[in-house]
Amino acid sequence: MKVAASRLAPVKASASASASQAAKAAIAAGEDIIDLGMGEPDFDTPLHIIEAAHQAALNGETRYPPTEGTAAMRQAVVSKLSRENNLSYAANEVIVSNGAKQVLFNAMMATLEQGDEVLLCAPYFGQYKDIVLILGGTPVTVQCPASGGFRLTPEALEAAITPKTRWLMLNLPSNPAGAVYSDADLRALGAVQEKHPDLLILSDEIYEHILFDGRKFLSFAAACPSLKDRTLTVNGVSKAYAMTGWRVGYGAGPLPLIAAMAKVQSQISSGVCAVAQAAAAAALNGPQDEVRRFCAAFEDRRDLVVARIADIKGLTLDPPGGAFYGFIGCAALIGATTQNGEILRDDAEITAYILKEAGIAAVPGSAYELSPFFRISTAASKDVLSTAMDRLALAVGKLTLA
Repeated sequence: MKVAASRLAPVKASASASASQAAKAAIAAGEDIIDLGMGEPDFDTPLHIIEAAHQAALNGETRYPPTEGTAAMRQAVVSKLSRENNLSYAANEVIVSNGAKQVLFNAMMATLEQGDEVLLCAPYFGQYKDIVLILGGTPVTVQCPASGGFRLTPEALEAAITPKTRWLMLNLPSNPAGAVYSDADLRALGAVQEKHPDLLILSDEIYEHILFDGRKFLSFAAACPSLKDRTLTVNGVSKAYAMTGWRVGYGAGPLPLIAAMAKVQSQISSGVCAVAQAAAAAALNGPQDEVRRFCAAFEDRRDLVVARIADIKGLTLDPPGGAFYGFIGCAALIGATTQNGEILRDDAEITAYILKEAGIAAVPGSAYELSPFFRISTAASKDVLSTAMDRLALAVGKLTLA
């Protein structure tokens, strides 16, 4: 009996979730596995945020919330965008969803016609492609190699745009590579997009607060104000505030787009849990000391991993400018032979070898459409990362390079 719709045929399960699930299964079976597959902070949600949720529940905020978001949460987003990003929005130009991923889904479902093209900057968050495919769009990959800092160039953007192009998806800073765009970079991309008035821009800024080396964040819509009326700014509280399980994301954009997205959301999930929205509003409105502490810790962890990878022959890692991942180059390991005589032919086989030999769960670069690399999360503690690097060095050292 056929169950799944044909539209799901090209869609794959999340690569990071799959790697993490495999790690958890191995751990449950008694194996000693370090799970660096999922991008999840190891910190607890700050106490004042939890207290806000508790108080909201005590105050009776336990009924159906508005589909677009509670008034308090939407106003918190408006205030945050004005204060931190120099962006002015009305409350009705904001939607609150079950995580930033639902914002992405809402936007694509509300706008894509069959065959519309969506530009994806490889390496990119894998669910971008899957959402586009589910909704009948055509994902178009634009390669952004390591030699260019994994950043999209104006020339590559111009070459990729066709009459069918509907969206460009940007991730600032990016998952998995931690690529960061300068003000000049964003304006140069904006100059190309100015010439294509039907092109919409989705700027996924979920890692906004996780920037290193003194960098300052600039939203795409603030860098290119003339494009604000066709830009959807996407963000959430999961990464910066260690709130992955609360499932609160938000989008801000032109009213017609937000209204269409709300129509989609009304048929899928309706409003986000009111208690979680109260917590998210407290995160945005409250003290930001913990956000800065988390970022400093992530930078220390990045430095540790970069230094250790530099000592492992066959692996490369330029210091990521933001986010909490290491997108590790492994070209020198292609064709390497294991002690069992097996030849590692691609980055998927390399990550399988690392899981088996080193007990480390990682995600192959092919999942992000740029090989040969593999991604590890650097959101784990320094002790865990140090142990992982010890194991990785030992495992790679056992290989006979081609």
